[in-house]
Amino acid sequence: MAKRINAVSGPVSTDELGITLMHEHLIFGYPGWQYDSAAPAYDREATAEVCVQMINEARKFGLSTIVDATPNDGTRDPELYKMVAEKTGVHIICATGLYTEAEGAAAYFKTRAHFSGNRNGVVREIYETFMRDLTVGIGGSGVKAGVIKIGTGKGMIAPYEEMIMEAAVMAQKETGVPIITHTEAGTMGPQQAEFLLEQGADVKRLMIGHMCGNADLRYHLEVLQKGPFISFDRFGLNVVFPDTLRLGTVIGLVGLGFERQIMLSHDAICRWLGREFTLPEQAMPLVADWNLTHIFRNILPALKKAGITEAQINTMLVDNPRRLFAGE
Repeated sequence: MAKRINAVSGPVSTDELGITLMHEHLIFGYPGWQYDSAAPAYDREATAEVCVQMINEARKFGLSTIVDATPNDGTRDPELYKMVAEKTGVHIICATGLYTEAEGAAAYFKTRAHFSGNRNGVVREIYETFMRDLTVGIGGSGVKAGVIKIGTGKGMIAPYEEMIMEAAVMAQKETGVPIITHTEAGTMGPQQAEFLLEQGADVKRLMIGHMCGNADLRYHLEVLQKGPFISFDRFGLNVVFPDTLRLGTVIGLVGLGFERQIMLSHDAICRWLGREFTLPEQAMPLVADWNLTHIFRNILPALKKAGITEAQINTMLVDNPRRLFAGE
């Protein structure tokens, strides 16, 4: 059954989402970039042009919707999102949420919890933050978030991250929006799913992300058997894990009948904020395909060659995102 959900240009029906990339970033800036006085200033207009160009390339392959998974402490810009959505005609759904303890801006809420001695009170404050973004809007933009994004670090879930996850479930219970996650280095997917579901998260509106950082089918099955969606959402980012193993794992899981729980994306970043990231020359080929068209140009043909059908691909790129947002 169709449901109206928050996109940056206003409510949209889940039946209108079409081909959806579930985890991308128009911009991203690690906390602290704002305080690098020698870094290039952020130019919204120029950034919009870069984003429009990249998204229009993906539109040629039928792209209809992008979920921008940037959390609050990754530097969201809802005004940028509105500009890009208007210029491209692509639905953009943005997030509320907080990043991992190691790579996010943990000090504020951690310090409040430490000095107040009232952990549950700070969980409530995080929940109130998410709820305002979801129901009132982000800042003065009028843009309402359409997903909640949370994350955990490598090999463990920090107490700070547990607070965020608890707040996310509280907000989901009131709003019915999906929770999507970041996992680090192919770890903690099963633990994330277990923790969130124990808190009462809706399994039909839960997507465990970056599962493609691990090629062990047992790791994937441990999550899938709990019922949530999983996302292979770093295609093209060979510098952290090879696409050959991502592909092999998707092929294996589809062969086992799990295509109704799998989604595909890139975690691509159209424009970094702050100083430009530089990689050693020998590493450049490992990110050459890290962009919004890689799945369409390279991954889908490889899946078809391995016997994955058009119907199964449509399930992963169209039906599953729709079902996540509809709660089906």
